[in-house]
Amino acid sequence: MISNWMGRTGRAGALLALLLVPLLASAGQSCEDTPLSTQTLRQAMATAQKVTAEMERRQDNVALVGRVGQDLSSYGLKYSHVGIIYRNPADGRWRIAHLLNSCGTAQSDLWYEGVGNFFLDDMFSYDAVLIVPPKQIADRLLPRLQDGAALRSVHDINYSLVSYPFSTQYQNSNTWVLETLAAVEARDAKIVNREQAQAWLKLAGYQPSEMKIGTFKRLGGRVFKANVAFDDHPAELRFSDRIRTVTVDSVMRFLADRKEGWQVVEIPAAR
Repeated sequence: MISNWMGRTGRAGALLALLLVPLLASAGQSCEDTPLSTQTLRQAMATAQKVTAEMERRQDNVALVGRVGQDLSSYGLKYSHVGIIYRNPADGRWRIAHLLNSCGTAQSDLWYEGVGNFFLDDMFSYDAVLIVPPKQIADRLLPRLQDGAALRSVHDINYSLVSYPFSTQYQNSNTWVLETLAAVEARDAKIVNREQAQAWLKLAGYQPSEMKIGTFKRLGGRVFKANVAFDDHPAELRFSDRIRTVTVDSVMRFLADRKEGWQVVEIPAAR
């Protein structure tokens, strides 16, 4: 099921609902039930305005959008989570499609949200990035966002924050976006499931990010967090503390290497 929680309400109604109802999904952030501060609300909406203003200025209707939900600088990474921003052809409003992990569980769902909601999820910082496709890719990606069956074809409910990119055992948020792109990018074959998407990505030369995560940290994460698993990683990597997973940075590198004309637009936090 693709969730549309608050996706079709007006801004005032959405903001009121966010003040009253705790967020129940995350992409790796904590799931603590903490009050939403005025400052957080102001920063999230300011970032959303900057992102949509840039899309309007460029006259683009679809792009990837990354946010900084966690501090990943110790791994040489900046952006933690990516979704797909698009202008809804039905009403002209901006939406973001992305995968979210249900807090406290090892499951996920696909969500359509307003842009402001996307930046209300316990951000580490309010920097953002747009990864804008060339027209020929945009023309194939935008219609796919209206096709629920196509979006679900590369979605797996079983979630792990550090899922291995060439296994279908689990999936993380960035993997869903990457596999969706594989289905759009592939021209020599029709991709209808995750296995086919991953096979195409291998042939296309996709390289995941590699992180050094020691045994103690791995075991602690597996025991104490339902949304973290390592058993899908090859033993030779796992037992040498090398964890490979899909990150926003690895997606950006992959798209740049394809030399199709993808453009990266950094959007610093509002001051």
